Amino acid sequence: MNRATTRAVASRASTTSRRSLLKGSAATVAAMSLGGRIASAQAETVRIGVVYDLSGPFAAGGSVACSVGAQIAVDLVNERGGIGGKYKVVPINADCQSKVDVAINEVERLIGQEKVEIINGVYASAHAVPLAAKVEAQKKILWITTAIATAVFKDKNLQYVFRGQIHSDQYGEAFASFLAENAKARLGKEPKDVKYAIIHEDGPYGVGVAEASERFSKEKGLQIVLREGYSATAPDLSSMVTKLKRAGAHVISHCGYNPDITLFLRQARRSSAPIYTKTLGRKGMKRTSKSTRMTLFNVVEAGPSTFKSTFDTPYRLKA
Repeated sequence: MNRATTRAVASRASTTSRRSLLKGSAATVAAMSLGGRIASAQAETVRIGVVYDLSGPFAAGGSVACSVGAQIAVDLVNERGGIGGKYKVVPINADCQSKVDVAINEVERLIGQEKVEIINGVYASAHAVPLAAKVEAQKKILWITTAIATAVFKDKNLQYVFRGQIHSDQYGEAFASFLAENAKARLGKEPKDVKYAIIHEDGPYGVGVAEASERFSKEKGLQIVLREGYSATAPDLSSMVTKLKRAGAHVISHCGYNPDITLFLRQARRSSAPIYTKTLGRKGMKRTSKSTRMTLFNVVEAGPSTFKSTFDTPYRLKA
């Protein structure tokens, strides 16, 4: 190969090298730009863990409805431009399966693997009590939307756990006050003569409401003839109905979940128990009243704000 040919080959090689370099550089710049846009998009979102029971007994008890409500809230915030008009909320959903151990594992996964800083939700107080301690220890935020047990916060100086609704002590106080104030006018009895029974599921939710109901009822001189707990997953509550009949209860404070409250009312219907009932707890649905033969007074989803109307529209179902 002569000297002129060598120069031509070298020139073409140099040109090819420069072209390859330019193409490579352009690709690198494009990738960096795309990566920057992706990083920017990620930086403009707030990822939160959303934990509810989407399966198991708590699902039908109201947890699924709460999860739907949480998603509606997220959609509303995002439709209005996001947090501060800039940050879109991205929910990372988890199913606690109505089991404490699953709830704990799911929250640990959300914090450890999904790297979320905020956990929202929690339907059952049985889950809320251990989750509050675990999330607090990791210095992440837990915002409880549904579980109401006083035990979640009582005598604890929690800095990262929040709840924006009433607690179980207030349920008990409101019921005792309502009964004392309305017994004479609505039941035709002095408060001290009304035989009052407290039944409840035996988790932190039910126990918290029952303890408060008993404490405040005693302060008002009410006559408590029975206080009894049961498992929310119990397949049979007929023995509870029998105990209530033997106790001669006029009024029942029943703190539980929709499935177990419904079971109780159905079995009470079969026994034709002639007692006044007041189902206490937001899981007690109005429709359950249609399945019972007991004398009922407005079985509703009940909180302190709804107690005032409990005896306003009585209806009586006969065998």
